[in-house]
Amino acid sequence: MKTTFLLFSSLLFAAFVAISCVTEQPLTSNTTNSNPDVTEATASSATDSGIRYPSTRMGDVTDTYFGTSVADPYRWLEDDRSEETGTWVKAQNEVTFGYLDSIPFRDQIRERIAEHWNYERVGAPFEEGEYTYFYRNDGLQNQSVLYRTKTSKTSDDTSDDTTDDTVTDTEIYLDPNEFSADGTTSLAGLSFSADGSLSAHAISIGGSDWRNIITMNTETKEVIGDTLTNVKFSGISWFGNRGFFYSSYEKPDGSELSAKTDQHKLYFHAVGSPQSEDELIFGGEEMPRRYVFGSVTDDDRYLIISASVSTTGNELYMIDLMADSKNLIPIVDNTDHDHSVIDSDDTYFYIYTNLDAETYKVVRAPIENPTPENWQDIIPYTHHVLTASTAGGSIFASYLKDVKTQVLQYDYDGNLIRTVELPGIGTASGFSGDRDDETLFYTFTSFTYPSTIFEYDIKTGESTLYWAPEMDFNPEEYVTEQVFYFSKDSTRVPMFITYKKGLEMDGSNPTELYAYGGFNISLRPSFSVSRLIWLENGGIYAQPNIRGGGEYGREWHVAGTQMQKQNVFDDFIAAANYLVENGYTSHDKLAISGGSNGGLLVGAVMTQQPELAAVAFPAVGVLDMLRYHTFTAGAGWAFDYGTSEDNPDMFQYLLGYSPVHNVQDGVRYPSTMITTADHDDRVVPAHSFKFAAELQAKHGGENPVLIRIETNAGHGAGRSTESRIAELADKYAFAWYEMGVNPF
Repeated sequence: MKTTFLLFSSLLFAAFVAISCVTEQPLTSNTTNSNPDVTEATASSATDSGIRYPSTRMGDVTDTYFGTSVADPYRWLEDDRSEETGTWVKAQNEVTFGYLDSIPFRDQIRERIAEHWNYERVGAPFEEGEYTYFYRNDGLQNQSVLYRTKTSKTSDDTSDDTTDDTVTDTEIYLDPNEFSADGTTSLAGLSFSADGSLSAHAISIGGSDWRNIITMNTETKEVIGDTLTNVKFSGISWFGNRGFFYSSYEKPDGSELSAKTDQHKLYFHAVGSPQSEDELIFGGEEMPRRYVFGSVTDDDRYLIISASVSTTGNELYMIDLMADSKNLIPIVDNTDHDHSVIDSDDTYFYIYTNLDAETYKVVRAPIENPTPENWQDIIPYTHHVLTASTAGGSIFASYLKDVKTQVLQYDYDGNLIRTVELPGIGTASGFSGDRDDETLFYTFTSFTYPSTIFEYDIKTGESTLYWAPEMDFNPEEYVTEQVFYFSKDSTRVPMFITYKKGLEMDGSNPTELYAYGGFNISLRPSFSVSRLIWLENGGIYAQPNIRGGGEYGREWHVAGTQMQKQNVFDDFIAAANYLVENGYTSHDKLAISGGSNGGLLVGAVMTQQPELAAVAFPAVGVLDMLRYHTFTAGAGWAFDYGTSEDNPDMFQYLLGYSPVHNVQDGVRYPSTMITTADHDDRVVPAHSFKFAAELQAKHGGENPVLIRIETNAGHGAGRSTESRIAELADKYAFAWYEMGVNPF
């Protein structure tokens, strides 16, 4: 099913909040003064080390929840487009970059990261029509470039059969580096029609989740028709050459939600027609859903629609595109579980689901009557979490066994063909393709194994190296171990720890502890060039697989949601204590970090146990837990968080850990560098702005609590290489400097 999603980088939340969403009605509040421009007081402070933070005006806005009044003095910072907020952002960055400029080895760190980063990256090839396409980055390009070669069949003189492919010269098809002068406009999705003669690609400007879609003739590279605008959280799925299905919302004015802007809608766009004539297929006021996605089966027969109100659970519907009536036919209406159609033939849909299968399974459903009572298990669920895909007439079942990948190949009757031999212990991904493919490409990686592409013969099961990076890194110099530790409630939690061989475990090693803990997202072993400078200079990287994630199935996820969210924080705290108790590091040499939902994790842990770590990096975090659901994508995260409007108990629980509301006056917090972006329309920067204001007003130590605000950038995707390197250099320079370590 050739649907290209514009967003799904891992996290419906990774897509919606990390590495996933949408919105809901603003909180109905009882305000003693709803005008944020009225000044009650001004917060300003200077540390003993000489840092003078910008003055942050305090208003007197108060909300009432179930009879409890909660002050929100920095409500005015929620308006990230106001002149006053813009002035505040500029002043904060002046303080932050002034401090970072004083770190003596910061430039050396940036130069070394750039050296590591500067190696060629190549993506797996894929065929579309008469061309073979692939992505390539020469090392320091801001965005990867899409190249293609025209492939033609040559005939054997002695028969009518075609023989080897002949490849013509390589040319550029799309170069995102030319989309904008500053490298902040990125390619955010691409899909081809079945015959490869047309393509539709999405672009993101300044990191926004709002996209534009451009249709092109692939032979001439000419743009066809108007550019579609204001597309968000969408796929592009072609129906023949006629057009494609995509999804979007009505764009709100600002960050707050309304019932109307919270409705995701599936449209059909006919090639060459204006967007105003696009046909509404599903969603809107009659069938309101927060997330609606459509994909066409490979035979161009059925439109499969996934609809949901949360980042967990969805309905499935189908429309027979060849029928005259175009009726909407339910497949499954159980919104408590996840379901997706991974393939189809003349008789069956093949569905990946966790209905009656906590760790997922694959079933086949008769197209004539595809509801769950008629499902037949093809690949039953096991104790290990399953991900399923198809290629070349096989189903590939990828299992997580204690967070390490194992891949099994099955036929469509569920008979095991073989266990795929992988290059080692780590993470393998990409086992997908068309029904008639003879080979596929997959990627293998681990903490010390750079992402490498292998070509897999579907019939023989043989893997051959297709591409491996050439870079300044020797994996033999490093080691990764997996340990298991016990959390506060005695739950056994796994953790990966990577470091340089021969490192003495005397408690003096700078250590970064990174986790996520939410939205059914699994943190798997993977290589990151950004960590190399940390590791090569004696740093340790630790990654626990805490509850809230998807590493052990639905139960593991649910154990870190709503009124069990404290389990996530306890697991992270226990990981830190394990590292200290076992000599890897000390509290004075520990940095805690996480982004998005992981930013919430860091914010909650540092306010609950300020002495746990020396340094804290809450990145693009969800930090105001009483109001998160009133902004942009926030309402869809309620399955994991609950909301302050649900009931008194849920409100009190959220209030008890919400980072913005739990900063205490006079407490010494870790040296902190909050990071956010002024164009983040998924986790709006107001979360980070308000948390920074609270910390700077109340922090009782001389160590810095700073906020680094990236301008003309979003939640993370599409950022230029230059800006990524600059932020990494600032992060590691800050961590080492605050730990009293000179890495050089």
